[in-house]
Amino acid sequence: MAIEIKAPAFPESVADGEVAAWHKQEREAVSRDELIVEIETDKVVMEVVAPEDGVITKIHVQEGETIQSEQLLASLEQGAAASAAPAASSEPAAEAVVAAASEDLAALLGPAARQLVEEHKLDISKITGTGKNGRITKEDILKHMKSGGTAAAPAAAKAEPAGVPAAPVAPTGERIEKRVPMTRMRAKIAERLLNATQETAMLTTFNEVNMAPMMALRSKYKEQFEKAHNGTRLGFMGLFVKAACEALKRFPEVNASIDGNDVVYHGYQDIGVAVSTENGLVVPVLRDADFMSVADVEAAIRDLGTRARDNKLTIEDMTGGTFTVTNGGVFGSLMSTPILNPPQTGILGMHKIQERPMAVDGEVVILPMMYLALSYDHRLVDGKSAVQFLVAIKDLIEDPARILLQL
Repeated sequence: MAIEIKAPAFPESVADGEVAAWHKQEREAVSRDELIVEIETDKVVMEVVAPEDGVITKIHVQEGETIQSEQLLASLEQGAAASAAPAASSEPAAEAVVAAASEDLAALLGPAARQLVEEHKLDISKITGTGKNGRITKEDILKHMKSGGTAAAPAAAKAEPAGVPAAPVAPTGERIEKRVPMTRMRAKIAERLLNATQETAMLTTFNEVNMAPMMALRSKYKEQFEKAHNGTRLGFMGLFVKAACEALKRFPEVNASIDGNDVVYHGYQDIGVAVSTENGLVVPVLRDADFMSVADVEAAIRDLGTRARDNKLTIEDMTGGTFTVTNGGVFGSLMSTPILNPPQTGILGMHKIQERPMAVDGEVVILPMMYLALSYDHRLVDGKSAVQFLVAIKDLIEDPARILLQL
């Protein structure tokens, strides 16, 4: 029985997607729930798995093609023999290429490039592809040949007459460049960041916070905390998120958003937490973070971070958010200006903890200090509110009991 394999249903916020990678080919056997193809959207990478055991009979869209919601991707013959033989190649030259190189590299060759590789017996592992998705084009082959890729070892240079200085030898190393298309996710991130700087009146205010009280609290209770909450570790992000929730209740304009000529005040705190992945920066959202305990926040952040790096986030995980917290300190950043995540009007930037000499009661004391940055949309948030919001965060962090007591 033939089964149609279709793209997932995209939500309204996602217009289309792109076929990122096929993990199965035509006439190849698959098992139920086995990964067949990855679809990249503006927000996440979605996996499409086999609905039943069988053999892929037809692939209808190729890698790099744009697809719509629920578009037909492939056809599957249910229950077909798992040992189905692959279809014979229509290009005899391709067989010689595959015999001489790996399947992954051979798959990057176009028909014309295959013919050149076959004729000149080239090693394609030494050729840099400049085509889409790293494909090796005919021009790449010709450039490689022109640079001496097929030449035999040069004969010994002709001896110069005695007394004549040898001419300088030009360096023979290749100046390699690689051009690859920007992924949809990276392109969307670039577009949103550019829009944020052009369409908002973004301003940043800074403050510094003494991390000694929070570090002492963490050091005192981290083992008990981990045992009591099934291995969840006590970190700084959980306390910062809870401090942000409390400060947002006091300054609702920082938790609001602009929709045309209207201001939307959110009566809840959905906190986005910036996570760095190989595909770019993503911001999964903690729903109703104000009702979560510190342990719940820490466990949720760990889960979201793991799923983000494994490309397991759903579009629902990425949608919404009323405020964002980002921590550049994990990479060593001492100070930065975080960029807003529209339509949000505020983002809190954490940074590296570094010991610095500070004046305390007329004496110089070495303290672990962190710079905090709050970027905000000045169209809605006044400077006074922004500064007071950041001071509220500072007071809560320097006296963590205030978070529990909501003081």
